[in-house]
Amino acid sequence: MLQIMNMIDQHAEEASFLALLRDQAMHAPHYDLGDLGNLDDRIEAHLDGLRIAGPPGLNGLLQQLSPNAQGEVFAATVLAFETGNTAAMTTLAEHVRAHESSELFMAAALGWLEWPLVEPWIDRMLASPEPLFHRLGLAACGMHRHDPGPALLTGLSDADPSVLARAARTAGELRRRDLMPAIRAHRQHTDTATRFWANWATAQMGDEQALEPLRQFAEQPGEFQYRALCVLLAWQRRENSIAWIRQLIQNPEQQRVGIQAVGLLGDPVSVPWLIQQMSDLPHARVAGEAFSLITGADLALLDLELQDLPDFDAGPNDDPEDANVAMDADENLPWPDPQLIAAWWQAHGGDFQVGVGFVLGLPQRESSFQQALVRGQQRQRIAAAYGIARFRPTEVLFPTSAPAWRQKRLLFGR
Repeated sequence: MLQIMNMIDQHAEEASFLALLRDQAMHAPHYDLGDLGNLDDRIEAHLDGLRIAGPPGLNGLLQQLSPNAQGEVFAATVLAFETGNTAAMTTLAEHVRAHESSELFMAAALGWLEWPLVEPWIDRMLASPEPLFHRLGLAACGMHRHDPGPALLTGLSDADPSVLARAARTAGELRRRDLMPAIRAHRQHTDTATRFWANWATAQMGDEQALEPLRQFAEQPGEFQYRALCVLLAWQRRENSIAWIRQLIQNPEQQRVGIQAVGLLGDPVSVPWLIQQMSDLPHARVAGEAFSLITGADLALLDLELQDLPDFDAGPNDDPEDANVAMDADENLPWPDPQLIAAWWQAHGGDFQVGVGFVLGLPQRESSFQQALVRGQQRQRIAAAYGIARFRPTEVLFPTSAPAWRQKRLLFGR
């Protein structure tokens, strides 16, 4: 009996840890679709171990619901909804009410499960007057790219800003152009998240008035910056983007986002400038990433990395007096070797036409973004999803955070 309980604890710990890892991997610069699939398979293997254990498996997870529990919420939610265990669902709901940071992981679990299994529960959530359940229902619909019907317009009329924000996001993911007037009503909302998602959604429906608010988000570090940047450069007129990027890179505080913008714009004329930035340690790795996004050159595969890594630490340290607590956003990127990359560009630069946007070595067009969805890293794939949405204005936004098996089904039809 003790051995069985130890196995349950091990599966619970591993599933919970891997769920946390997946939350980071979805936006990571070093995970491609294959890596995401391997991670998803590992999560599913540990969930299988808990399924085989039966009720003790779910109970073991519920007993681990500490105030900091997040991955545990993901795993427990998957098992609770698979088994229709309403008592466990109630326990989880009470936990999420008390600990807001775990809501994301309950939503992720609803997105992980197949739609027919969660649909009856989602219908109940959307009909609930409680903002938590309304948000979760809308989030699940968004992740599954399933239209919730009238509940979406109801969400866009809700008094709770968190429900409004989630409803605007889901409407944008589904590209519900008929709801554009209802979404635009929140363009200048005082709540930051509501304001962002409202403009994010309508910009991808061709609303040019949403671009200026998105520019403001793109210029400010934070959780919305990269999404804003991708959508802005996908929909903004090219000449406007060029003028804006020139302003960005002249401001030292906006150098990093300026480099990312150069990569997303994709014009080979900027490659020599990017190579220069690779000698500036704080921006070297993101410049390498921008170079790869344009050219498709894999720095590790082509041995274009530095052999001796520089002594540089952009992340937090152990000094309690140091105000720097932000994690290093480029931690998992390779360190580019400027000299080797300059030589590579000398040999291959002639293959790239100046004045044309490129993505992973191909001129930016629908088929190129489709290829990037297949073979790119996650941060590149996110950009590709926004790029392809520009060519397919009535299709739902491709779900780059969905379980890998679902993404492969969408990409390859199997």
